[in-house]
Amino acid sequence: MEKLQVQLTAILNLLNIKIFRVLLFLLIGVVMYSAMYTNVKPEKLNLELFSVAEQTIRSPITIEDKESTEANRRKAVEQVKDVYRVKSEYAQNRVDLVTSIFGSVSEVNDEAQEEIEQKKKAAEEADVEDVPAPEGPTTEEKLAKLKTKLTENETKSLSDEVFITLLQAPKEELLVAKDLTVTAINNTMKRSVPADEVENAKLSVEEELKYTSLSSSLKKAVIEIGRYAVVQNEFYDPEATEDLRQQAMDSVEPVRILEGQILVDEGQLISREVYKKLQLVGLLESENSYKPFIGLGMVVALILFALYVIFNEMENADKKQKNLLIFSIIFITTILLMKLVSLFDEFEYSEIGYIFPAAMGAMLIKILINERLALFQVAIMAVCGTIIFNEGITGTLNVTIGTYILISGLAAILFLQKQNRRSKILQAGLIVSVVNLIVILSILFLRNSQYSGLEYGFYFTAAFVSGIVSAVLTIGLLPFFEAGFGILSTLRLIELSNPNHPLLRKILTEAPGTYHHSVMVANLSEAACEAIGANGLLARVGCYYHDIGKTKRPQFFIENQINMDNPHDKLPALTSKNIIIAHATDGAEMLRKHRMPKEIIDIAEQHHGTTLLKFFYHKAKQSGHEVKEEDFRYPGPKPQTKESAVIGIADSVEAAVRSMAHPTHEQIETLVHNIIGDRLQDGQLSECDITLKELDTVADTLCETLKGIFHSRIEYPEMNKQKVKQA
Repeated sequence: MEKLQVQLTAILNLLNIKIFRVLLFLLIGVVMYSAMYTNVKPEKLNLELFSVAEQTIRSPITIEDKESTEANRRKAVEQVKDVYRVKSEYAQNRVDLVTSIFGSVSEVNDEAQEEIEQKKKAAEEADVEDVPAPEGPTTEEKLAKLKTKLTENETKSLSDEVFITLLQAPKEELLVAKDLTVTAINNTMKRSVPADEVENAKLSVEEELKYTSLSSSLKKAVIEIGRYAVVQNEFYDPEATEDLRQQAMDSVEPVRILEGQILVDEGQLISREVYKKLQLVGLLESENSYKPFIGLGMVVALILFALYVIFNEMENADKKQKNLLIFSIIFITTILLMKLVSLFDEFEYSEIGYIFPAAMGAMLIKILINERLALFQVAIMAVCGTIIFNEGITGTLNVTIGTYILISGLAAILFLQKQNRRSKILQAGLIVSVVNLIVILSILFLRNSQYSGLEYGFYFTAAFVSGIVSAVLTIGLLPFFEAGFGILSTLRLIELSNPNHPLLRKILTEAPGTYHHSVMVANLSEAACEAIGANGLLARVGCYYHDIGKTKRPQFFIENQINMDNPHDKLPALTSKNIIIAHATDGAEMLRKHRMPKEIIDIAEQHHGTTLLKFFYHKAKQSGHEVKEEDFRYPGPKPQTKESAVIGIADSVEAAVRSMAHPTHEQIETLVHNIIGDRLQDGQLSECDITLKELDTVADTLCETLKGIFHSRIEYPEMNKQKVKQA
């Protein structure tokens, strides 16, 4: 493990050089591209017309078969019949025509009768005896006069015999003939009379008039008029026909070849129809296709760009390189694991992707780095999963698996948000398993397909395995990352706070006073750090170990001097100074030997900073020796972090307050502010980023905590009597 840590440290040093960071990004890109290359690479298929398919071939894309769609539209148009419209006004027009013919005949007859009446009247007026009865116009004259009242069309279409018969018919019989003819024509023309049915319509009128009570000559005349009056009244409507054809075309659904659709089964003959479909989806040109590779390259480039932006925004350079390397290792491991799982697709385990431990990478990154990068990693894994788990269909995207990976990873991140103990990771895995199961069930129900009990069992097992394996792998890999990178995660801090830790047991057994002092300082420091937004847990655990160096000479520190004389009373000030100062360096050395995290070691070294040992400094001066102030200062370094600064203040405050007999609230407040003021004047807080406002918050928090610890107690009579006796 130590060798691994050395190697990782060397890599981190290289990452400080820009070219090596670029190479790491390129490595991530190469791994991603290689993992997905075979999933987008067009298959080289031996596909010839009228050959036998060596394997079942599915469509890699969804595409419209425009030729088939157009053929279906043509068929739909061909099935549309021509539209004919019946012009209802034609019936009335023909009835009016027949009526006008009969009307003209009546007019001619009326005029002839009037002429006779006029001649008769003229003869009577002349008082001529034995005058023959006046004669009216001859038939020929009537016919001629009738023709002047009709149009040329009627005079040419109807024979003279018809007109003569009408002119010679009695008035009453003519009226009957008119009504019968009009009725027959109206009955026939109300119906549809297409061009090819005109003769039948004429026969219909003829049949209707044939069995009337008219005289034979008049019957013959009205039949001829009826036949003449019947004409075509149904005509082709081009606009309506075109509208129907357009509607028929629009109603035809486009013919689509769906992604994943079987184009040809293994052993099936590749007919012209199949060959056309293969050509349409691009499988016949697969060897020369470069678009999938360009598309994959664009996806990888976009992910790398986003990754670069995220890491470029990090402020701390050292932490940035460490996080980049951790992320890269986890990311590459996860995507290689995903590729490994996807290889089982070749054995016809098409749903094997549900077993992939999608939450593992999210958990590791959430614990080791931060939530933002964990979310980013989950999003990338979902994208890669849609390509890698494409069920062997080149160029397709398995959105279902992508959704599953995304939700599984998000569930892990959300559950771990406030559950940071290592024992909780397995519980997180169980929750992820439940979420996985819900996602799979929702997908199966959305498909609305029938599944057997065995298939449901596989899906349930896959959901459970994915969550549990994610948790197990996370627990197994965490120690390697923590040890290799010297990471002090929340899980590691909680483990270090265990009282059964060898070093804590050493303090408790060899220096119990120091142990109690460390616990008190831990309580003060944790509250103060949390009040200013620093890492309270780190402060607490750091306090447990900050005085570990005192276990080397515990009796030389006042908190451990129970029922014994102070050995410093018999030692020179310089010797006492060396013993007291050594506890900081000795503690750091002991912590290094036990491979404790750097943050804990730093707290042990920095909690006294370069403060002055005033008591022994003044004691040395009083002895008459020439001494330098810097010889009585701790070697440092000064606190570099807020946690170290707060622990140093809390350490001094706790020791000072404990030395008071009955500290009041006012005394505690004065003491805390004086100690912080001395630290500021001495420049002990100049190398950390703590602000004056935060120091005020620290002071207030320390005062409140100390008041709770050293609260006033009621003195009972027995206690007062004991004090009197002791006095």
